[in-house]
Formats: sequence, C-alpha cells, structure tokens
Amino acid sequence: MTTPRIGTVTTAEEEAAINVVVLAFSADPAARWLYPDPHQYIVNFPSFVRAFGGKAFEQGSAYSIDGCSGAALWLPPDVHPDEETLVGLIQRSVSEQKLEEVLAVFEQMGSYHPSEPHWYLPLIGVDPALHGKGYGSALMKPALSRCDRDQKVAYLESSNPKNITLHERHGFELLGTIQVGASPPICPILRKPRPQ
Repeated sequence: MTTPRIGTVTTAEEEAAINVVVLAFSADPAARWLYPDPHQYIVNFPSFVRAFGGKAFEQGSAYSIDGCSGAALWLPPDVHPDEETLVGLIQRSVSEQKLEEVLAVFEQMGSYHPSEPHWYLPLIGVDPALHGKGYGSALMKPALSRCDRDQKVAYLESSNPKNITLHERHGFELLGTIQVGASPPICPILRKPRPQ
C-alpha cells in the first residue's frame, strides 16, 4: 500500500477540492438538514463551502490528498469564515420555516469558539468511495503538527457523530452538543496542543 500524498491545494485545484467536500457531505446530517432537497444541495452547497472554509485557499492552509480525493480547509488563527456571504447565502437559500433555527445553530457554534488564537477546521471531507483508508487522519496531520509546533489550540464542530472517534484519536475533546429545534446534533470539539 502506498502512502497517500498530502499537499497544499493550488489555485488550479480549488474547484476540485470544493467538489470533493460537497461529495463528502452529501449524506452529512447537518448539511442535508440545511438542504434536504438534492437539487438545492447541489446548487447551494458549493457556495456554502467557499464561504465557510474558502479563506483556507488564500491562506495556504487548504490541504488535499491524492489528487483531491479528500480535502481539509483549515483557517489559521484570526482568520474567520466569510460571515457576511454565509449569512446572505443562508437567508437566500434555506427554507423560511428553517431559517431561524439555522441562524441560531450558527450563533451557538460561534459561542463555543475558543477566545484565544486557534486553528479552525470548518470542513474536512473524503470521497465516500475511499472511506476507511485513513485519508481523514492523514488530512488532519499537517495542521495539527503545526498546532503542536506553535502551541496553538485546534477547534472544529463535528456535524456527523460517526466522525467523533476520528477526532478523538487525534486528541480532540468534546465540549458539548449544539441542537436547535429539528437540527441534528453538532458537536464542538477542541484539541489542546501537545508538548514538543
């Protein structure tokens, strides 16, 4: 078995990285609660990915594995999702009945973010056809190594309970559960840097 190749996503690979994240989240409980209709999901989720984690591309902190078979969009300390674009997209594309709950979920997500400078992983995904090959773990390593080197906290919200054990294997600890109305549970988790 060959070791998968991890690299920084280039400008030419951005669209492929977004596409693999969209594919990876196609059965994610929170993503599909947001857009339960397949057409609405396919039309809107690429823009959601770009607004939520797209700043990782310009920061050089978007990682891909084996030709964009998976991608992790890490935001460095003091870099945040494009909130204005994200809120605008949600207001335009989410059903009116659900809008208040969705905005309340995002508000609660914000309340769990560490106050200290930290690395944030808004999105990580692997082509579902390649699950079980260790790609998710491999995609976590570059940023977590940097967190340890620089003694910075790492933070994410797990939108799929199946992924919590993966994150725990990398030293993340569950902080609580976010759930508003009919939303699926979303789990904020934090990783303290490991001593060097």
